[in-house]
Amino acid sequence: MKSYLFVFVIFAYLYAAQADVYLEEKFRDDSWEKNWIYSKHPGKEFGKFVRTAGKFFNNEEEDAGLQTSEDARFYALSRKFKPFGTENKDLVVQFSVKHEQNIDCGGGYVKVFDCSLEPEDMHGESPYRLMFGPDICGPGTKKVHVILNYKDKNHLINKDIRCKDDVYTHVYTLIIKPDNSYEVQIDGEKVEGGLLEDDWDFLPPKKIKDPEAKKPEDWDDRATIPDPDDKKPSDWDKPEHIPDPDASKPEDWDDEMDGEWEPPVIDNPEFKGEWAPKQIDNPAYKGPWVHPEIDNPEYTPDPDLYKQKEICGIGLDLWQVKSGTIFDNILITDDVEYAKAAQANLKEKQEGEKNAKEALDKAEREANQEDKKDEDDEDEEDIDEEDRVPPIEEPDHDEL
Repeated sequence: MKSYLFVFVIFAYLYAAQADVYLEEKFRDDSWEKNWIYSKHPGKEFGKFVRTAGKFFNNEEEDAGLQTSEDARFYALSRKFKPFGTENKDLVVQFSVKHEQNIDCGGGYVKVFDCSLEPEDMHGESPYRLMFGPDICGPGTKKVHVILNYKDKNHLINKDIRCKDDVYTHVYTLIIKPDNSYEVQIDGEKVEGGLLEDDWDFLPPKKIKDPEAKKPEDWDDRATIPDPDDKKPSDWDKPEHIPDPDASKPEDWDDEMDGEWEPPVIDNPEFKGEWAPKQIDNPAYKGPWVHPEIDNPEYTPDPDLYKQKEICGIGLDLWQVKSGTIFDNILITDDVEYAKAAQANLKEKQEGEKNAKEALDKAEREANQEDKKDEDDEDEEDIDEEDRVPPIEEPDHDEL
């Protein structure tokens, strides 16, 4: 037993020594202002971030993060760190988002950059290595963006991943592995995953339709055909409209003045529409023709789809109509287990937030009821005051 424990400790030590945490930002104090830089790119009206845990929280000090503070603003804030590459390593990007303002339209994602990033000039067109996180705008857009840069071109994931749209803290995790697989997690639970090659259009398709193949002229793909023995009944053809048999010429109708009278028309109850023979199974039916495929000569597999030669910065580059989103616990590492452990108290935090919000909502309701009661009391006092005012007696007037 002791030898097993010793081996486990050694293994854990070696694993920890090989894993790296490249950035971990918890915004525990105001020192973030020294590392994070606001963009000064011209032509944009940028909003400011404030450090706060928001209106409701589980632990005010531990839950403090950066909150967007101005409505209808662009936000552009970033920081750089020691560069690293991901060859033969996992890449984990993880952070928490709390849309406590019940966001109507705005981003909640991060962008990861290489060392070419110039923080004071960061803007929407600045090249990035990946973009990840939730984006909400109205009822139609509630998705998790996963955009990866391959050969200096941004590629969107081909799948639709729904994000959380409530007012509590949620953790978003992106894992990219050296076997060219990926996984997206929300609150530690897998919501999507697969192979990079399958879910992004990085490479040309493996197969293409054979340009030399053509559908044979005698290929019959009609499942049914008109019955050649079906004949139209002799009494089928009837006019769609007929003169109204109950109509009569008005007594005051003058042919010379009004022209020749014609009765109004009505729908013909015997009208059967256009005749068509009934359908029968086609005895020559061969099924739908499938265009044969061949190997795509332009396709070349790339075992390094996952690889990022250089990662050096992270930024919050987004737009929000209604501010109030809190970003926190930003983590970039190659250690999946470390990232998992970093969100160990998430459920406790969410439960604390829900309890705090319920208490806040209750206090606001009671305050509103008290304000309404005060207003009603003031109205009653005004009425009572009017009742206490003695009636004014008009003096007698001499009416000449």
